[in-house]
Amino acid sequence: MSLVPLLTSDEFSSIDQPALAQGINAYGDVLNTWAGIGNSPGLLATYLPFLRRLNGPGSLKGRVKELVAVRVAVLNHCRYTASHRCTSALAAGVGAEELAAVASGALEGFAMEERLALQLAEEMTVSLPTVSAQDGPTGVSSRVRDEVGRVFGAAELVELVMCISMWNALSRFHRVMAFELDMPAPPAPVAARL
Repeated sequence: MSLVPLLTSDEFSSIDQPALAQGINAYGDVLNTWAGIGNSPGLLATYLPFLRRLNGPGSLKGRVKELVAVRVAVLNHCRYTASHRCTSALAAGVGAEELAAVASGALEGFAMEERLALQLAEEMTVSLPTVSAQDGPTGVSSRVRDEVGRVFGAAELVELVMCISMWNALSRFHRVMAFELDMPAPPAPVAARL
């Protein structure tokens, strides 16, 4: 059961109505995450455009964004986020076998830049919260940090680190809020890792 009431479209504040209308136009209904966010008037009006910009076309390849989002959802054990991110990844052409590999951490079959982005996602999700600033100022290994700095350009790095950070925040938000699924369940090999 959701931690907060899930608003219907007519219960959203007037400031959120334009963003909500765009979201409904794209997805056909009010997603549960939006219905929860709507309890804080004005937040959806900021959240949806930012998320569209971050997940949409940019400097970083969309496929990399999809892969790291699924990895972060799995590492945070969030079924709701995994549902959304797997649905998006499959629609973008990522194969079910690839999603299973991302979920298990078996990265050998991925392109070098994808493997590197997935390694960064894992370190930012799992290691960073446990490394003190004294032990590691960035919270990630210097090897991975140096390698991403070598492989990705500045704009790609901003999008990659922001994407990983956003999905960490959202998967934790979704998990604590306990939203019911409103998209297809993640594929079985992904669900088994949650």
